[in-house]
Amino acid sequence: MTHMGVIRAVGEDAVKFLQGQLTHDVALLGLSGARLAAFCNAKGRMQASFIVFKRSEQDILLVCSLSILAATLKRLSMFVMRARVKLSDASAEFSLYGLTGDAIESIAGYPRDIWAKADFGDTNVVRLYPGAGVGRALWCAPAGTPAPAGPALALDVWHWLSVQSGIAMVTQPIVEAFVPQMLNYESVDGVSFKKGCYPGQEIVARSQFRGTLKRRAYLAHTEGLPAVGQEVFHASDASQPCGLVAACAPHPSGGFDAIVSMQTSAAADAQAGQLTLASAAGDALALLPLPYPLLEDI
Repeated sequence: MTHMGVIRAVGEDAVKFLQGQLTHDVALLGLSGARLAAFCNAKGRMQASFIVFKRSEQDILLVCSLSILAATLKRLSMFVMRARVKLSDASAEFSLYGLTGDAIESIAGYPRDIWAKADFGDTNVVRLYPGAGVGRALWCAPAGTPAPAGPALALDVWHWLSVQSGIAMVTQPIVEAFVPQMLNYESVDGVSFKKGCYPGQEIVARSQFRGTLKRRAYLAHTEGLPAVGQEVFHASDASQPCGLVAACAPHPSGGFDAIVSMQTSAAADAQAGQLTLASAAGDALALLPLPYPLLEDI
């Protein structure tokens, strides 16, 4: 997974520090679990998203897109102040692989719940949301550890399965483009509404409980060439975009699948040929069913 990197938080205040920065509850995170979590700005817009897990009670890894790692590390470091925690770019210290299908059971044993973590010596395996009905997991081990056994999977296929999971990780083109619910993070256990404060918490909570959220993430397919950050249009208003591509990958059988964050009204009225990429005259987008239910109540 050469597109991902690792931020490491080490120290007796590591948990307390991250608890005050991320959308999910790090204080209640055990050594056998993981979290999907976002790091928001004061307006509740996502600056980064992570797969978070503990290697020990004072050693926490945050796996994120390599494209945002340096800027995210710099921003997080601004809030350390007197906290007894050291943040570092640990990408060179760890190897990251994606596991799918039977490889997960052969390497990690019996099936586990989504966001469960299993340890095998210094190796950590985190269960992720499946994509296209195929199980997925993150394999993380110290650099130099032999790669997991099994046939190699093309990175494009991993990207497609990630898109099919319906979960978009924040990458550079969409930094500060969405509040977490615009990528359905509250529906895939990426937000805790019971923990304490974090940057943007009031905006995120207001979006959830006051019914002000007008955008959601949807799966879509196109025969065009989408790009992350590309605008999406609806035939009812050719002058204003109704959404944004949050993630995309080539479909093994042709065309591209994408995660699009868009106005719920446009999605509800998305008849054949009405959604297009880049402009009103762009390639058509067809919405697909989400692989998980959207939570209406928390």
